[in-house]
Amino acid sequence: MLIIIHSETNQHTIAQNLGRSEYSYYFVLKEYRPVLERLGRVIEVTDPAREVDALYLDCLARGEPCVFLSFSPPHRTPIHLACPTLPVFAWEFSTIPDEPFDGEPRNDWRTVLRACGAAITHSSYTVNAVREAMGADYPIVAVPAPVWDRFAARGAQLQGQPAPTEPLMLKIKGLVADSRQLNLDAFGPKHLRRGQGIDFTAPVSEQTLLLDGVVYTSVFNPGDGRKNWEDMLSAFCVSFREVEDATLVLKLTHHDAEEALGDILHHLYKNQPYRCRIVLIYGYLADADYERLVQATRYVVNTSYGEGQCLPLMEFMSCGKPAVAPRTTAMIDYLDAGNAFVIESTDELTAWPHDPRKAFRTLRYVTNWASLCEAYRASYEVATRQPLRYAQMSAQAVLSLQGFCSQAVAEQRLQSFLAQLFEHRAMLAEEAPGP
Repeated sequence: MLIIIHSETNQHTIAQNLGRSEYSYYFVLKEYRPVLERLGRVIEVTDPAREVDALYLDCLARGEPCVFLSFSPPHRTPIHLACPTLPVFAWEFSTIPDEPFDGEPRNDWRTVLRACGAAITHSSYTVNAVREAMGADYPIVAVPAPVWDRFAARGAQLQGQPAPTEPLMLKIKGLVADSRQLNLDAFGPKHLRRGQGIDFTAPVSEQTLLLDGVVYTSVFNPGDGRKNWEDMLSAFCVSFREVEDATLVLKLTHHDAEEALGDILHHLYKNQPYRCRIVLIYGYLADADYERLVQATRYVVNTSYGEGQCLPLMEFMSCGKPAVAPRTTAMIDYLDAGNAFVIESTDELTAWPHDPRKAFRTLRYVTNWASLCEAYRASYEVATRQPLRYAQMSAQAVLSLQGFCSQAVAEQRLQSFLAQLFEHRAMLAEEAPGP
């Protein structure tokens, strides 16, 4: 079997596309690839319109099954190809787009899903949303990006090591903004600003960061309106206003430093005073330093309005780091009270993110701010005074994520799904009338 794969962002364009629309599909493709290579030959293409059907016709001539996996949302998935095409997509809203808009018929995802005949997504929540629109028997399977094996191996190396009593040092090529070293008055309202801020035009240099205490970490794109980092930050500052050894690390993924940090720095100013520590990291972390960040972290945090799967949350939990997060959308599949401090949430009307009309057609999930504060305080109590419970939550996080996003789970689901797909297509071909 030949499996053709494509993402609009690739290894050559990822650096300039960080934080831009659909950039994360490249990371999903990378995680899928080792599993796909167990199922067949894999070829990655850069120009589907030119390359895919030529490869498909070669396979057809020698009787080899062939499928094209387009790592893209349905409205960016080609539907004119002769090769069987499946969108591989993430989605975190209660409904899928079911009407055309902005002059693009593919914005009605039902058009694309009917043309493709099947699809792959990453959570049971999305499967249910698709089948609500397409019918209960529509062929779609939930296969999360299989990150567990790689990150569980990192976690196993840390297993048995006590929480670091000495500060852990990270080296970061980029910007580090530390609330304890910044003059926060430089980030207030323009008419009140005074003191030195940050020179975003300065050449990128290597920074050293020391982390200690109870560290909470979140990895996200601050330009992604779904992430709701404002609540994450304000609740942390209030919950730990008098707690010096509580640290929130925000690892920011974006292509522009000033755009990534500017608004967050203003919120650091607005939430004063607080004795807890807030650290913003903008820049590249080598694998060794990323592992040290994971080692220093006690909890991974998410306060988003919804997730298609949330790779950072999955990665840290696979390493044995319990979460502080809401149990909504894709997170329903792997979060529970045994591996996370679950934040309460309520639903509210919103628009599909790519709909320029901003028409209310779907739901997102808003975290309860008081519940978030309560989760912060309860998690801190467990980290500092209940080591046995923390160890149990850590072990449960690893076990839960193994069942959700291991390579073994992905391989079994993909193999079964693709086999059924080819069997169904072969049956249709036999039933088709001759010329």
